[in-house]
Amino acid sequence: MTDSVTTAETAAVVARGIARLFARNDIWCLAEMPLRNGRRADLMGIDPKGRVVIVEIKVQRGDLLGDGKWPDYLDYCDRFYWGVPPGLDRSPLEGEGYRPDCCGIIVADGYDGEIIRPAPLHPLAAPRRKVEVERLARTALRRATVGLDPQCAPWGTPD
Repeated sequence: MTDSVTTAETAAVVARGIARLFARNDIWCLAEMPLRNGRRADLMGIDPKGRVVIVEIKVQRGDLLGDGKWPDYLDYCDRFYWGVPPGLDRSPLEGEGYRPDCCGIIVADGYDGEIIRPAPLHPLAAPRRKVEVERLARTALRRATVGLDPQCAPWGTPD
């Protein structure tokens, strides 16, 4: 990451690469998805079998090492990934504190992404999955509607 590129810009580039990787694999995701516990997933999507996937994007080592909130996402997905840019030291993600037994790793740039470590499946209970899929769908539909007609923004539940 150069000085002229901000952390937010780098995160957006990583998100785009992951979204492209997912789209090729029929996983459709939404950025900045609010969760019921007050957290916000960087990317949340649904795979072809209806399973929920969350990606937490980290573009700086300090941000990765200082993130203590990521376990809060695990109750809302069947698979959890870390999304990082090429060149970021991923060695902390191999430590027990980052639970490699339940977390995958995706390396992505603005053009594409690659799954470096697949995320193991930790199935949500069916009722929880149903709630999360419906929330994700409603949020996506609301964003699409407001995108077409900004006058609709005051109605419904904002993300």
